[in-house]
Amino acid sequence: MDASHEVTLLLRGWADGDQQARERLISLVYSELRRIAAGYLRHERPDHTLQPTAIVHEAYIRLVDQQSPNWQDRSHFYGVAARLMRQILVDHARRRHAGKRAGEHVSLEESVSFAPERSAGLVALDEALNALEKLDPRKCKAVELRYFGGLSMEETAQSLDVSAETARRDLRMAEAWLHQQMRSAAAFR
Repeated sequence: MDASHEVTLLLRGWADGDQQARERLISLVYSELRRIAAGYLRHERPDHTLQPTAIVHEAYIRLVDQQSPNWQDRSHFYGVAARLMRQILVDHARRRHAGKRAGEHVSLEESVSFAPERSAGLVALDEALNALEKLDPRKCKAVELRYFGGLSMEETAQSLDVSAETARRDLRMAEAWLHQQMRSAAAFR
């Protein structure tokens, strides 16, 4: 059976209350979730206090705590997991650097990274993404799936139920909008 199809079947089983499906799912997707988490931390110092395993475990706890998950498919699951990992990183950044916001421009790629000097950028990115979600949820989801979920452009398009070209266009527009928001926010600090 195709791994993608198996993940979707296990997600449906979990949604129907099958705890064994949940456990089999986690063992099946663990390495991919860890790869996504490691991507967040790839450019950081070796002694960074937050490790990929800790991010995955915290995301797992939050996923399991969902009362009635309504998973649509594999892409939806990874999108939710990516959003949870983003929230974990933002919470960590806020705790470690409360009140320390740099007024410099930080790119989207740099914001996703988690060096101490970049954590203010991650918090600003989170605020900008929350604003984008209110304005255009699909564009926000495109950013989450691509940058936080590590999905390919084709997987992102499939998850959004749009063509790959529409997903690319959404992503470009979202990146430009986020860049402007983050630059404007930095100017007011």
